[in-house]
Amino acid sequence: MAAVKMYTTLVCPYCVRAKSLLKQRGVEQIEEVRVDLDPAQRDSMIELTGRRTVPQIFIGDTHVGGCDDLIALDQRGGLQPLLQGA
Repeated sequence: MAAVKMYTTLVCPYCVRAKSLLKQRGVEQIEEVRVDLDPAQRDSMIELTGRRTVPQIFIGDTHVGGCDDLIALDQRGGLQPLLQGA
């Protein structure tokens, strides 16, 4: 299964929703990067994604985007193949 990395903050309902969906799809481990605790990580997230909002989700080397992007990807059947490394 592809590695999942998520930029998050402590009180982010979208982060919770995204983590919940990923767990439902069989993801057991999410590398969480807390941008509220480490401003340098927020800067690198913005640099990588061009976005300021959390969550920002990476599956393997693919930037999926935020929670809405993750849900849309799942609804069109693209999440499982990405998680499987296809």
